[in-house]
Amino acid sequence: MTDSAKYIVGIDLGTTHSVLSFVDKHDEDANVAVMPIAQLSAPGQVESQNQLGSFIYQPSEHEMGAGSRTLPWTDSPEALVGSVARKLGSKTPIRLVASAKSWLCHAGVNRREAFLPAGSPEEITKISPLRATELYLEHLMQAWNHAHPEHPLQEQDVTITVPASFDPAARDLTAEAARNINLHHLTLLEEPQAALYNWVEKTGDDWRNQLSVGDVVLVVDVGGGTTDLSLVSVTEEDGNLTLERVAVGEHILLGGDNMDLALAYRIKMKMAQDGKDLQPWQIQSIVHACRDAKEALLNDKELQSVPIVIPSRGSKLMGSTLKTELTSEEVQQTLVDGFFPIVDIDEHPKQARRGALTQMGLPYAQDAGITRHIAAFLSKQAQSTADMFGGMFDNSKPDFVKPTAILFNGGVLKANTLSERLFEVINLWLSDSDSPQAKQLLGSDLDLAVSSGAAYYGQVRQGKGVRIRGGIASSYYVGIESAMPAIPGMAPPMEALCVAPFGMEEGSAVDVPSQEFGLVIGQPVHFQFYGSTTRREDSAGTHLDYWQDGELEELPEIQVTLDAKEGRQVGEVVAVNLAARVTELGTLYLEAIANDNGQKWHVEFSVRDDNHSH
Repeated sequence: MTDSAKYIVGIDLGTTHSVLSFVDKHDEDANVAVMPIAQLSAPGQVESQNQLGSFIYQPSEHEMGAGSRTLPWTDSPEALVGSVARKLGSKTPIRLVASAKSWLCHAGVNRREAFLPAGSPEEITKISPLRATELYLEHLMQAWNHAHPEHPLQEQDVTITVPASFDPAARDLTAEAARNINLHHLTLLEEPQAALYNWVEKTGDDWRNQLSVGDVVLVVDVGGGTTDLSLVSVTEEDGNLTLERVAVGEHILLGGDNMDLALAYRIKMKMAQDGKDLQPWQIQSIVHACRDAKEALLNDKELQSVPIVIPSRGSKLMGSTLKTELTSEEVQQTLVDGFFPIVDIDEHPKQARRGALTQMGLPYAQDAGITRHIAAFLSKQAQSTADMFGGMFDNSKPDFVKPTAILFNGGVLKANTLSERLFEVINLWLSDSDSPQAKQLLGSDLDLAVSSGAAYYGQVRQGKGVRIRGGIASSYYVGIESAMPAIPGMAPPMEALCVAPFGMEEGSAVDVPSQEFGLVIGQPVHFQFYGSTTRREDSAGTHLDYWQDGELEELPEIQVTLDAKEGRQVGEVVAVNLAARVTELGTLYLEAIANDNGQKWHVEFSVRDDNHSH
């Protein structure tokens, strides 16, 4: 942390919105505040809003001329970001960059290559997911610096939140985007932890009355692009209550974006019944109209329907726009029953053929039932809390983790209809297994909690407040081809070596014993890389020649090119061992260390994949 910093700043870089919160680092009594972010809300019109829409619009040369894009700090911003981008993009979706965060963690594409907006015509300027992330951060930085000219953001302590389920490559890219705009005093924090930090800050000392030893908090964060799940257990140390994050869910691309798509397809089917077939570009356009209609209908119980105007390329004279409506009943059926179905705890996501919802090229979850994903998570993590409480409770082989408290987060769950259904389903599972009902932890603003929790976490790192312990949420492994004799037509089975054990803390390091790799100098060498959220016992150096289906998940490759340091020849084979550390930032750093003289080479996550699937 920097001594010169006056503020601790928390940034929630969301899929659909970004938020900035801050707190005075030196004022003991200061509370976390949200900074309104100045942005264009229409051509030539600036408004300050608590959220900056995570959208970028690439205008044509005739749009947004001189004077119409002036912000308080510049007449010619590098990109149209925020509210104006979302509005213009709803009329011309092929010019809109959206869901950049989902692309940033998509291992099947090169995240440094300019291809967004995905699928748009050649004449539209393209940017990469990494660049889009930089542009959001840059807008936040300029808005901050305009409001705090004596304390530029580059000199403050900044915490940026990422989904708990982000793999090391996606975390690295987030940190890289921040470094590229000169944010160097940086920490990364998992979003569900940030939401819980915010709840702890909001309840003050009362959180100790609401939670007690043995409680298990399930944090469910359903945002615009992802569903992020975490379990935090309440334990005791030296008579004080402590919080420990014991498990995180898989990376599930499922959130508000999918809901808007589902509503748009519902309208397409309704129009088809009236004999009107909609084109793909029209569907993209009504996705945005559905987003606004969904928010209106879910937030206002009195509202029965919202008109939807479908653009068409017909003659102006004929007034050829099509009109329909989205009713509260349609929203209820599509969203409540479609995304939050009432299911049993043993009903887990179905791997179906990829259907209509994958039209945008992102690897969306194939099963839209968020309740099924939560059931799978609680079942898969059944052992995680049993280990925590060292047999204090008689849960011999629990069939699923039984949360005692639930914290909701994310814009989607602001809609009472959806959060009530989710709460009901989880409590049905608990009553079916004769367990007490879980209580809901209340008091956070679901849109702003993550950034505020990130700013509070900055204070926690200074020794004020309650820390959630956690470390890394997966164990990581490097794949080794086994030395089995060749069998015609069969690839040699992979074995795996644990390079970073579950729960390794920020700022700690491990050497990986037992395995020596011979690497060639001067050539890029690729390793297969795996992660596991369930194998908690493996220590660094654990060698697996077998694992259960679903225990290890394939991650982006890692690669290393050993450059010929002094005294080495290109082509020479060097015997190396691996070492891993988790940086203060919370990212994983791997090194190859030469056995003969200790020279070190950095092993990188290969995020330059060539198999473009967009």
